[in-house]
Amino acid sequence: MELTNITGLRGEISVPGDKSISHRCVMFGSIAKGTTEIQHFLHGADCLATIGCFRRMGIEISCSAGTVTVYGKGLHGLTAPEEILDVGNSGTTTRLMAGILAGQSFDSKLSGDESLNSRPMSRIMEPLSKMGANISSILRNNCAPLYITKGTLSGIHYESPVASAQVKSCILLAGLYAEGRTSVTEPSLSRNHTELMLREFGADICSTHELDTTRATASIQPCKELYGQKITVPGDISSAAYFIAAGLLVPDSEILVKNTGINPTRAGILKVCEDMGGDITLLNERTQGGEKIADILVRTSSLHGITIDGDIIPTLIDEIPIIAIMAAAAEGTTIIRDAKELKVKETDRIETVTDNLKAMGCCATPTPDGMIIEGGRPLHGAYIHTLLDHRIAMAFSIAALIADGNTKILDSHCVDVSYPGFYEAFESLL
Repeated sequence: MELTNITGLRGEISVPGDKSISHRCVMFGSIAKGTTEIQHFLHGADCLATIGCFRRMGIEISCSAGTVTVYGKGLHGLTAPEEILDVGNSGTTTRLMAGILAGQSFDSKLSGDESLNSRPMSRIMEPLSKMGANISSILRNNCAPLYITKGTLSGIHYESPVASAQVKSCILLAGLYAEGRTSVTEPSLSRNHTELMLREFGADICSTHELDTTRATASIQPCKELYGQKITVPGDISSAAYFIAAGLLVPDSEILVKNTGINPTRAGILKVCEDMGGDITLLNERTQGGEKIADILVRTSSLHGITIDGDIIPTLIDEIPIIAIMAAAAEGTTIIRDAKELKVKETDRIETVTDNLKAMGCCATPTPDGMIIEGGRPLHGAYIHTLLDHRIAMAFSIAALIADGNTKILDSHCVDVSYPGFYEAFESLL
């Protein structure tokens, strides 16, 4: 994909359904009793991998006219797959499904593409093993492919060293099949889509914050059954982030991003934009299925550098690549800290972001847990090496819109992982 600078992005847009929520709808619907109807499901490669895995375990899932219907068979209704469960490039599919598979009466194997199979899985293998699960890395490198065999699970209280929704969700899902209460305490609250949605499906689950600290605990009791639901997936704020950034950075722009999820555990980018001086207004705020939703109005703004660290990081970890682009265009220095998690995403996003920013003429310095970006220098076109990371491709597509000359996004098709039609969406605002 080759892009050049533009002015005047204007109009309304609705982004695809939230990726995290779409995954969970299919997973929870599959192990629930009865039918789950999902509107505005994200038909991206990662979420389709989740559908494929549950189909291989005997779950009928139909996709038609904008609706995904999951015909759940209950907590113990999955059947042994006849082949390896292919998770593609989806870490969410791998880690959350491992929690469900740990409680099944059959053996299973999980594997993905080369990138997925290089990502660390010890962070879920350790707590699942403590619960009594039999889970191993087939290549003995603490990565997928994973082999999970029948075990007897017991509830535990796990102190997670990182605030990770994938780790927390994996343990809570295993807790559905365990004897006794299962709890996960995090150093700060990660995305809480699992807790909100499991409650809607009928699980006995609760969340608490400790007084005078940022620590958060989620607990679940085993239950006899979950029950199918009707769910409308809100727009994905991670996808909306690119249009928010474009609206702020591209001259003479005004964009309304409609029906976007603004769950407080996900919406850290909104606070960052405001702290940087961005003109952002939330309209038509409401709550649907436990999730907060709003329309987001964005206008061209002059941004300034800030420091981003601490408890806000888990609420915007996937948005850091596009935040880095805003930082490059802002006046002054932006410092991002406490984001070591970036190293274990689809790529090492600390390295990938800073390397590509340097290629565009920005002074960007990687650090062990983040980056330092000196903004205000004009960007110029470059070849962007995405390394097949969808968020790198989309973030630097926005950078291209404000850079002098032409920018070529290599392997731009990787945006299909989370946002099929991403480039066509931008054309609608020209």
